Amino acid sequence: MTSLDTRAGAVRSGSPDAPAEPELQLEAHRVELTAYCYRMLASAAEAEDAVQETIVRAWRGLDKFEGRAALRSWLYRIATNVSLDMLRGRERRARPMDMGPAQPFDSPLGGTLPEVTWVTPVPDGRVLPAVSDPADVAVSRDSVRLALVAALQHLPPRQRAVLILREVLAWRASEVAELLDTTEASVNSSLQRARATLAAGDVDIADRAAPMDDEQRALLARYVDAFQRYDMSALTSLLHEDATQSMPPYELWLRGRDDILGFWTGTGAACRNSRLVPTSANGRPAFGQYKPSGPGGSYEPWALQVLEVSDGRIVEFAFFLDTETLFPLFGLPATPPS
Repeated sequence: MTSLDTRAGAVRSGSPDAPAEPELQLEAHRVELTAYCYRMLASAAEAEDAVQETIVRAWRGLDKFEGRAALRSWLYRIATNVSLDMLRGRERRARPMDMGPAQPFDSPLGGTLPEVTWVTPVPDGRVLPAVSDPADVAVSRDSVRLALVAALQHLPPRQRAVLILREVLAWRASEVAELLDTTEASVNSSLQRARATLAAGDVDIADRAAPMDDEQRALLARYVDAFQRYDMSALTSLLHEDATQSMPPYELWLRGRDDILGFWTGTGAACRNSRLVPTSANGRPAFGQYKPSGPGGSYEPWALQVLEVSDGRIVEFAFFLDTETLFPLFGLPATPPS
């Protein structure tokens, strides 16, 4: 562990040995930098690696850094360069919806694809500010939603950076041009092309989900109750008729309430009697799902469910099956509470 790792751990834990400036200044930017790198890289693990490398490089270069009022901009420059280096020569991450058309519910699951294929979920606590203006929190939540992060991967990496810096973080064109060592005209041209690409994919970066309220909380409570009882009639009333379901690392995805329910009563019937533990991912409600598939019917991690809710209905289920990685990342227990 480096000296910076030790200092960073002390800052996060509130240790009395936590360092004074400037180490604290670097660590204070970790969450927003993780959100930025996650939008660039579409992987929670890679985003955290990128931010750790950013802070290490910044720490090593502090003695050469001048103009401390621009520390945040300097860190974003380093984070951008680290992300661009990591993206060089790599295939873009995707969602099952990017791989081909929806399939009928009785289609075979087929083979799995490696982790580097997929956009992976990120815990809210890693990318959303703990205390902030409600409007800023709403922008942060919606700018890490799975559909948008996946759409960003269709952009060339530098275009991606321009769009995030200009449209999400509200940097001026002159600031982005300085960060990328280019001209304002080039930044504006890149932004125009990036907007056109997202529009062609029917993704609006300005889309805002309704904030969590009593109605949404009641909907989620009904979902948990219905899913744990495996009550298809109750679940039918909660799903939008055009809802979608995906299950990385499988390419198969489903569209439509009937196909989703058909899957749940067919191939997915082993999910009966599951237990759900609430969490949150990508600014959206999420649940750790445990199936009674262990010895003697004991509960085992099965999936991280990430839900998208709109107009009083569930419009998307993303079931991520890499529980060995995701449950520890989200702080989910090995077995559900009694």
